[in-house]
Amino acid sequence: MSDIIHLLPDSVANQIAAGEVVQRPASAVKELMENALDAGCSKIMLIVKDAGKTLIQVIDNGCGMSETDARMSFERHATSKIKKADDLFAIRTMGFRGEALASIAAIAQVELKTKRIGDEIGVRIDIEGSEIKHQEAVNCAEGTSIAVKNLFYNVPARRNFLKTDSVELRHIIDEFHRVSIPNPNIAFSLHHNNTEVFHLEPGTLKQRLMGLFGNSYNTRLVPVEENTGIVKIKGFVIKPDFAKKTRGEQFFFLNKRFIKNGYLHHAVQSAFEQLLPNDSFASYFLMLDVDPKTIDINIHPTKTEVKFEDEKAIYAFLRSTVKKSLGQFNISPSLDFDQEAHLYNMPLKPIDGIYRQPTIKVDENYNPFKTDKIPGAERELSNKSNWEKLYSRHADNQLAFEIKKEEESQQTINTDWDNDLHESNKKLTYQLHNKYILTHIKTGFMVIDQQGAHERILYERILDGFEKNKSATQQELFPKTIELNTPDFELVKELHSEIQTIGFDISEFGKNTFIIHGVPADTSAFDSVKLLEGLLENYKQNLLELKSDKRENLARSMARSTAIKSGKSLTQEEMHTIIDELFACRMPYSTPGGKPTITTFSSDDLDKRFKK
Repeated sequence: MSDIIHLLPDSVANQIAAGEVVQRPASAVKELMENALDAGCSKIMLIVKDAGKTLIQVIDNGCGMSETDARMSFERHATSKIKKADDLFAIRTMGFRGEALASIAAIAQVELKTKRIGDEIGVRIDIEGSEIKHQEAVNCAEGTSIAVKNLFYNVPARRNFLKTDSVELRHIIDEFHRVSIPNPNIAFSLHHNNTEVFHLEPGTLKQRLMGLFGNSYNTRLVPVEENTGIVKIKGFVIKPDFAKKTRGEQFFFLNKRFIKNGYLHHAVQSAFEQLLPNDSFASYFLMLDVDPKTIDINIHPTKTEVKFEDEKAIYAFLRSTVKKSLGQFNISPSLDFDQEAHLYNMPLKPIDGIYRQPTIKVDENYNPFKTDKIPGAERELSNKSNWEKLYSRHADNQLAFEIKKEEESQQTINTDWDNDLHESNKKLTYQLHNKYILTHIKTGFMVIDQQGAHERILYERILDGFEKNKSATQQELFPKTIELNTPDFELVKELHSEIQTIGFDISEFGKNTFIIHGVPADTSAFDSVKLLEGLLENYKQNLLELKSDKRENLARSMARSTAIKSGKSLTQEEMHTIIDELFACRMPYSTPGGKPTITTFSSDDLDKRFKK
């Protein structure tokens, strides 16, 4: 019997590795920009076409490569950062595994031009599917230019899984943020389809954030800084007044590398405790600097997950530092000199001009052990009278309760709940803990989750609006502007027609800004800006949790944003309306997310609980 185990060809091994490293165009953008940073450049230009599907080009003015290094850079595990295993625990560069270029070259057509500083001539290499097609000496600028064309051209199945251009562009912009924010001393630019999206000059971290998210951030940022023996913390958090209902602007950087860490996020969120509503999220841009020996970043192909040696200590430092900065912000006085002049109206000198020493008055006849003026016998009679009054009041209440109970016991429930409610049944509707609606049925009673029920009602109502291609709009008396970050702005542009169908009336107004002229009918009680932000946040969360089309996702998101919440007190009429409309739904027994809206308890179940 022949042997069956053999080594994979390099081209196949590279394609398998590419599945881990390059999941979409944004993954290639991340790897190429990080390589440019490691080259010691001061300027990076990112050019993409068709959201990276046709072209991803990164141009830097770094150290460049020799002809031999240029060829070696496309080999698997070829790196200049690691020579021995101990080097893994002293890493301060962005890339170190030597997988990125090999993986990209396995699934795209790559053109590399590079020239070292001081060299007279550079080199150009063309690669397709891990195979070098052409190599020649060229005259080019110092640094490196690498162009990735037709990503996944030889893996059509992977290409078919890519999303729309607007979705893929949002992911590219996310990676652009993650690389450009922790490096404010480097100039960055992003061009998409011959349009300049970002142009960032070198400057401070605050200037970089303003360049990315708008000049309005100048007044929103609260500086955070602390230096301990374990971690150095520096950056900004957004003032609680400007908290949004979206999670987009939450950035942790560890030694200038973007990371994701739910434990540290909880530390920041807890520092904002009692400063934010439950449905709002803290925004932050925080840089953590630790000794590389105390972390392990080699646990995930994208290097966004990190293990800390002393995570609890970093949690405590981070929470207290953010909390201290927020405290300083809250107590800092406003520098209003006109106001300061009128703060103190007390006279600086007594009217008669004579200063007197303060005196203390003491009641010399006060005796703390002196008994009350009421004699013992009188006090006893007084106490007895009070107890008799209390007992009498309780007896009256008990009698009223028994009468009411007797009246209720005489009422007969002869049918289960249906859409044609009898007036006697309508009286038998109660609200429990401002969360559940209780109502009698023939065999016992029914409990309805008021929030879940309302979500189901709104969800089907919005889907019906999509079918009719029209929903009612309530025009705003004073239109409002909403400024979004670039990914959310692109998302709204992608969903513009569907959002209009729901009932929003919005239009573009400058860079990353929309004007809200109108909102869906019956939502005028909501703040229009927060309503749209909440819709976007729920939509993005649904993208992560389920595979659904845009309309179904928007219907679920809008229903969740506008449904009545647990804790809201309802009138009898409101409870009856919810019950009627719920049972008029096509699927009244579950929320759009699949959770139950109704549960019933039979009289037999209750009887069993009271039997010995």
